[in-house]
Amino acid sequence: MTIGKLAVVVKGWPRLSETFIAQELVALEQAGLQFDIWSLRHPTDTKTHPLHDRLQAQVRYLPEYLRDDPRRVAQAMGGAVDLPGFDAAAAAFTADLERDDTANRRRRWGQACVMAHELPSDVAGIYAHFLHTPSSVARYAAILRGLPWSFSAHAKDIWTSPEWELREKLAEVSYGAAFGATCTAFGAKHLQDLADDPSRVDLVYHGLDLGRFPAPQDLKVRAKSGPFKMMSVGRLVEKKGFDNLIDALALLPKTLDWHWTHIGGGTLDGDMRARAEAAGVADRITWRGACDQPEVIAAMRASDLFVLPSRVAEDGDRDGLPNVLMEAASQKLPILSTPVSAIPEFITTGTHGVLSDDAPAALAAEMVKFSDNPGLGPAMAENAYTRLTSEFTMAPGIAHLHGRLSAMLSAASR
Repeated sequence: MTIGKLAVVVKGWPRLSETFIAQELVALEQAGLQFDIWSLRHPTDTKTHPLHDRLQAQVRYLPEYLRDDPRRVAQAMGGAVDLPGFDAAAAAFTADLERDDTANRRRRWGQACVMAHELPSDVAGIYAHFLHTPSSVARYAAILRGLPWSFSAHAKDIWTSPEWELREKLAEVSYGAAFGATCTAFGAKHLQDLADDPSRVDLVYHGLDLGRFPAPQDLKVRAKSGPFKMMSVGRLVEKKGFDNLIDALALLPKTLDWHWTHIGGGTLDGDMRARAEAAGVADRITWRGACDQPEVIAAMRASDLFVLPSRVAEDGDRDGLPNVLMEAASQKLPILSTPVSAIPEFITTGTHGVLSDDAPAALAAEMVKFSDNPGLGPAMAENAYTRLTSEFTMAPGIAHLHGRLSAMLSAASR
């Protein structure tokens, strides 16, 4: 039996900050899964990773705002009434709108109508990356077309979505997902507790495709007389904790020769630069902005310590298990982070790296320990690399997802 194609819904394509999605889709494609990408937004990054160029799937862009293409939206909404699931989809949307009457909610419905109207006849299922907006579009479109849908949840989408919406996306009675995957045990437990059937949610670590990375350099103990080079990769947003890191840098001893490099963009870029100026440490910081993977790896190989002071933002947003920690481990770069969310699932403090309180004084104290004891970091980096290669490679997760998605498509194609 020939199974139908998959439609994959993403927030935007391509995005530098979401290499874990690109890695997964390239691997699924190489495993034989056929799909098109349906993107809710056009790309805004000026660079791409080499990984993006490897994807062969067709990318289709939905109208980011309904006013962008009124004729296309009107045709889709007019045609939606003739789709098999229109009554059920309209009821689901109306119920959601009563609890969340926002422009974003109405845009989700419009995008879903366009997607459902334009889906090729050989599509047998929908898969969304992120459980908030992309899954709403996927769910409405799936109901309209009478197709199964599934999702991959990550971090912000789990912790900032209202509970009623998560429950409905996880319940069969409300046209919930056939199954969902999430990349941390911490997140999986939370979603399983909300689901009508816990088996609806699978723990699937992203893992790392080590074939995309150069082999690590031989471990070398840094000379204490040289500068202590630290780096971070992450968007300049609240949950990454870079404000605390800048304050920590200002607390380092005047006698310590250090430099910090930051890679990534973000809405707080101007605020963080101003904070560094006010703290008197701007001359020891290099802001690289958005970089592609080869540039990130080169920076990691030139550094002595990777620092990611993640924390829970005021709105509940938080990291899951940031892929950059595994990328740092792939280059045997010592890691200093925090015990937020699923980070302890990869790093046992004192063994694979150090997980510190995110208070500036605590972070500064740990940086000084790494600097004063050049042999400390390499020993833990070796352990982190061993754990990465034995427990956090990509292949097991891809095999599991491929099986789940293929079974969903097969059932729909019968």
